[in-house]
Amino acid sequence: MGRKLRSLVGALKDTASLSKAAATAAALSPSSAAQLAVVRATTHHPADKPPRPRHIQALLSFGHGSRLSAASAAGALASRLRSTGDPAVAFKCLLALHHLLARGAFILRDQLPPALLRHPASGRSPLVLAAFRHGSSAASWALASWVRWYARLLELLLSASVLLVSFPTAHRPYAKPDHDDQERVTSLLNQDLISELDALVGIVEEMAGVPEMVAVEGSRLVAEAVRLVEADRVAAEHEIEIRVREMDDRLGSLRFADSVELVCLLRRLENCRDRPWDRRPTVGDWFWAGVRDLMDRAEAVVLRKEEEERRVKREKASASARASDRIPVGSTQAARFGSTRWADR
Repeated sequence: MGRKLRSLVGALKDTASLSKAAATAAALSPSSAAQLAVVRATTHHPADKPPRPRHIQALLSFGHGSRLSAASAAGALASRLRSTGDPAVAFKCLLALHHLLARGAFILRDQLPPALLRHPASGRSPLVLAAFRHGSSAASWALASWVRWYARLLELLLSASVLLVSFPTAHRPYAKPDHDDQERVTSLLNQDLISELDALVGIVEEMAGVPEMVAVEGSRLVAEAVRLVEADRVAAEHEIEIRVREMDDRLGSLRFADSVELVCLLRRLENCRDRPWDRRPTVGDWFWAGVRDLMDRAEAVVLRKEEEERRVKREKASASARASDRIPVGSTQAARFGSTRWADR
């Protein structure tokens, strides 16, 4: 009875939202049209079905117009996400965002970070859903945990799309790393290269922290999200592979601090190797073999540079001690020692 009542309330909310959006959209304003498209893609009912392809396509079409039209779609999606307390609606908002990030035109993807990483009204990202709760049922609790995880992951993906110009989208084929990407990575400074690697490792780490699937087994919403995340995982590992090979070539020229940071990043990455939810093979054992080989060599470089620094410090201390032991012959002034026992003798 409670579930039927919640479905009825959700259906009434959808009807009211669609009626309001349709009435305002009659003025043909981009903002109103975007609100209507977002509501249609993120309805309360049916709660277990992902947005329909035609509704996702309607959202993607906002990337083929003006920059104002694209900004309206991004803003409407952010507003819907911030205002809902229903885990199914929030999850559909995140799925729609993932599709826009993966398949949207450049003008549309360019508007997503400003709208979703920091909302202009509150100064807070709509993707910060750490406090998102919904305790009406065990299923909604489980889906709410997936909402929190999915929001964190999309926030990292959005940030990476700003930092990494070459970060591929989920619909791109991954036969091999792009030559232009390799050229751009080659031109990066060591610290910038490590920063990009840090962003990519953070994405893989978040993917590895996926919630339990037992409570949401059979959910079509979750299955669609897993499909999209899997494509992003493959993309992230390809991007990491490019940077691992580049770091391998630069290993001898890294500063001590950069070498230590690289070792820490590679250790974090290797901890993500086993993913219980990953049903398909990774990009290959050669990927993890390359990561392990670079980590071993980087650790050896760190140990060698650490020993060199200790040796230099010992030599400086020894030279300083020898210099302090020299007493000028025939000097009429008293020598100053740490202890007054030897002074003025």
